[in-house]
Amino acid sequence: MPSWIESMVNEDEFDMKSPAAENFKPKEWRRRQELADMFDASMAKARAALAKASDEQLLEPWRFVVGGHVVSESPRHIAIRDSVLNHLAHHRGQLTVYLRLNEASVPAIYGPSADEGRFDAA
Repeated sequence: MPSWIESMVNEDEFDMKSPAAENFKPKEWRRRQELADMFDASMAKARAALAKASDEQLLEPWRFVVGGHVVSESPRHIAIRDSVLNHLAHHRGQLTVYLRLNEASVPAIYGPSADEGRFDAA
């Protein structure tokens, strides 16, 4: 999902039925490190796109389209928040897997996680 940010900053719209949609299909991976590397690469591209974007550019409209039909249109910064950041929170389970793959502690989501030591024997 972080790879969407680069597209949202640099393109005016994304059509789910276009040939470009092939670029957003999940990539195959065989080892955990490959998955972690893909995530890190997409984050680097997202950060670079946001660093180059002006405030004016982020206020311009961006459209999500399916087969030429506009599903949503909003300023880029709103589209990024709604379609990427809020969507990432929605898929928090995937984020916790990423943290586990990187041997990081998993933070509380809807309450304490096992990594916070709350349930350790006294």
